[in-house]
Amino acid sequence: MFELKAYLPILLMFGVATGFAASQVLLSQLVGQRKSTRTKLMPYECGIDPVGSARERFSVKFYLIGMIFILFDIEVIFLVPWAVVFKTFAATSPQMRNLIYGEMMTFVALLLVGYIYVVKKGAFDWSERARHEAEGEARALEDAEQRNTAKKMPRAA
Repeated sequence: MFELKAYLPILLMFGVATGFAASQVLLSQLVGQRKSTRTKLMPYECGIDPVGSARERFSVKFYLIGMIFILFDIEVIFLVPWAVVFKTFAATSPQMRNLIYGEMMTFVALLLVGYIYVVKKGAFDWSERARHEAEGEARALEDAEQRNTAKKMPRAA
């Protein structure tokens, strides 16, 4: 039978957590110092003073590394439920166990092929030469964008 009283401790916990958070924010506003300095008003970027424009171009390698991270992150996400299913089928059906194991090894093999391809393409090469190539690529893209912007602007008569 469903009783709402069973959820009272959870509701109480949320109430205490919300009250604690609100009280800390209110207390810091009432007691805290209000001295605004130039340093405090600057945007915070990992403890480093911001340099350059926020519209700066990034190398393609930056995005490749991000996609590779997501790829292998997804692999790990699929391995955990697979291990649980594999454990239950291993105890009950040997044929299903072999099928499930083969499917996962195929999945891992495809990811390994992708990883080897990425390594051969040099996505993990962060040597000085690779950095200079990436900077040159960014400069070339920036120059092309400036030329396109200049072409689109109407000339004065």
